[in-house]
Amino acid sequence: MTNENRPKQINKITGWITVGVAGGILGVMLPRLIRYLRALFSQPQLPSRAIPSETSFTSLEAAAYAIATDNLRAGIERRRLESGEEKWVLCAGLRNFREPWARDFGFASSGLMELGLWDVTREGLEVFFLTQHENGQFAVKVHSTSVLDRYLHSLFKREQPIHAPIRPKFITAHNTISLDGNGLLIIAALNYATRNKDAEFVREHWSSLLRALSWLDGFADADGLLQQGAFTDWADSVDRQGKVLYTNMIYWKALQEMANAAQTFGDERTRQALIQRAGMVHDAVQAYFWRDDLGYFVTSKLFNNLSSAGNLLAIAWGLATESQGHQILDAMRFFAMAEPVPTQTVHRAYPRKFIAIENRLGGIADYHTYFAWLWIGGWHVIACTKLGRYQEAQELLYRMSRAIVRDGEVHEVYAPTGRFASNLWYTSEAPLTWSAGMFVHAYHVLERALQRSQLD
Repeated sequence: MTNENRPKQINKITGWITVGVAGGILGVMLPRLIRYLRALFSQPQLPSRAIPSETSFTSLEAAAYAIATDNLRAGIERRRLESGEEKWVLCAGLRNFREPWARDFGFASSGLMELGLWDVTREGLEVFFLTQHENGQFAVKVHSTSVLDRYLHSLFKREQPIHAPIRPKFITAHNTISLDGNGLLIIAALNYATRNKDAEFVREHWSSLLRALSWLDGFADADGLLQQGAFTDWADSVDRQGKVLYTNMIYWKALQEMANAAQTFGDERTRQALIQRAGMVHDAVQAYFWRDDLGYFVTSKLFNNLSSAGNLLAIAWGLATESQGHQILDAMRFFAMAEPVPTQTVHRAYPRKFIAIENRLGGIADYHTYFAWLWIGGWHVIACTKLGRYQEAQELLYRMSRAIVRDGEVHEVYAPTGRFASNLWYTSEAPLTWSAGMFVHAYHVLERALQRSQLD
């Protein structure tokens, strides 16, 4: 063979090898793909949970309450853990999120308790205690399917399979560590024990609760406030790093609740230390985030916009003074953050460069900015109720109810048009148990307050 022909021969051999390798891969993958598609299409089609709007109810709010209750219950199912043990769980949704999430459950559990679903609440919490990391971190979620698997089942409108055991996931989709789930589960566990008078539950899990709080403490700065990474809290499509209002509100509440519980389940030294830290974080939140000139707590030092979640929690949980609370609610009303659907995430969007690239490419850059979320609307109702602004609270509940009844289900997120968000690449999850649970909770909080006001 001449030197001139050698490259041609090498190219031929390389080509044959490439074809052979590709054929081998195809021969291995094609049967697997066929088996997967068969399994996918053998899954039942997603059922419609929408309750017809013409169903007779005494009021729009009563109809919305019935729908939200149905949606919340729809997420309850028995799931098997890796140990083989079965527990009740509350899935975040049915189409995309058929799995329990720490953050979602932390909020939705308030709705479960309003319905007296104590066993579901207790076992839902136990799933996170059983899968807690030895360092104290709770799982972001406990799941059994991959992102691609969930997407394909959603795309072809098929139910996600649930036969595989659920396992903990400690890292977010952005490969970050999320802090708010730890605090929310601490709050939910102590709320459950108080409301159901289940002291034994706290006694059994007291060491786990202390480890969960200690894990959070590891992210605290010298002033007591937590420092977080990008894309780590509930607004995980936004690169908001450092000290963020929402995360630190949850941290303060968790410290406060643990300090109260330590009087019964801890020792005096632990109780005093928790009281001191809760006070330190309280003062730091006031000093770091409150802006008298703006009339609200800013999101962070970098973002001076009004983020509704952190501000409403500050009112509802009592960190904000009464004067601050009214200023915040007045500002939110001025910025029309509850129109047409309560409540918009921020009054002014974050600069586009801080929005995750996948959200921009998917046409939902406003997912955590100008879109509205009913779980925030629930806290908006509760905050107004706490400050005696009953007429405003009733109007907010009415707007939420109008959206729920119109669609026949509780959606994940609503566009500025008032309709649930949907485009070629993304459709709002429905039902979303996080929002359904918070609507149920807010409905009862307002109802109880109105009854008390009539007795006075």
